[in-house]
Order: sequence, then structure tokens, then C-alpha cells
Amino acid sequence: MTFEMDVAQPQALRIDADDFALFRLAPRFALDAGELDVRWKAMQRQVHPDRFAAEGAAAQRVAMQWALRVNEAYQRLRLPLTRAAYLCELHGQPIRADDNTAMSPAFLVRQMAWREALDTAHTVDAVAMLASEVSALEKHIHHELGVLLDERRDWLGAVEQVRELMFISRLAEVIHQRSDALDQVLSMP
Repeated sequence: MTFEMDVAQPQALRIDADDFALFRLAPRFALDAGELDVRWKAMQRQVHPDRFAAEGAAAQRVAMQWALRVNEAYQRLRLPLTRAAYLCELHGQPIRADDNTAMSPAFLVRQMAWREALDTAHTVDAVAMLASEVSALEKHIHHELGVLLDERRDWLGAVEQVRELMFISRLAEVIHQRSDALDQVLSMP
């Protein structure tokens, strides 16, 4: 079973195409999220298993595989972190976060400072200040990844930035949890 995205692009989609090809998007870090959403919704309408109910169980199973593949690709492309990691992997530079956590000494020192700041942040303002600092660095790394991936095509250089962004993302979640906990304590009578 093959699916066609639209009449303007009649070539059949392949389930094993890379995520960018699947959505007919240029393989770039900079991505129009609105365009991705539009294409994802259109593809979901085309491959939804209910559309193939009259064609039998086999056609519905294939449609389900397609629906899962489209959702998997969408989830990978919609977030800058996973999109950057995917681009690195597509170009032979896997992130290998499970077995390679190499980061620059300067970033490791910064991690320790953030952890210490979070441990000593006992007020909403202190947590908010740390959150603001981490958010600013996250935006900076997004910009840097855009340069490394889209302009310089420096896949290896981007790997370290992706690893740093992975840490920052986890830290931002911990900061958010701390902020929520402080809010709950302050709202108690």
C-alpha cells in the first residue's frame, strides 16, 4: 500500500523514508513548526486506519503501521532537541547519550554551579532567576545548533551541543518541578 501526499507531489511515500522526506521538508534544523503541523495532520488524515475499514484487516494493519510511522516522525521533528539529534544521526554522528557523555570542562563546571544554585534556591525568586539563566542558554544553543547544522553542516560539532542541550532540558524540568513545589508550599494556608 502506498500513499500520496497531494496531487502536486504525486510520488508515492515510502515508509522507510527519513522523517524529513516523509513530510517532504528540507532536512534542516530550522523548521516551520506550523508547516510541519499542517503536513502531519494531512498525512494522518490520509493514513488513518478508519479510512481503510472497507478494505479489510490487512489494509487496516498497513494503515496502522503508516499512522505509527507518521506520528513517530512528527514527534522526532517537532522538538528542536530531538530534531537536532536526528540530523546528527542522519549524517553519521549519533549522539550516543547512553554511553558517551563527553562535554567540555567549562560546561561541566557550569553544571556543578547550576546544581549548587538549585540546591540553595529556597525562594521563588531564586528559582525563577536560575530558570531564566537556563532558558537563555537554551535559546543560545538553539541558535548555535542552527548555525552548526544548517550553515556549517558540522555534524560532529553539533553532537556536543546536543548533549549539552539534553542536560539543560533535564535541568529545566527539575527547576520547573522545584518552582511548582515552592508554589504549593506558598499557597498552603
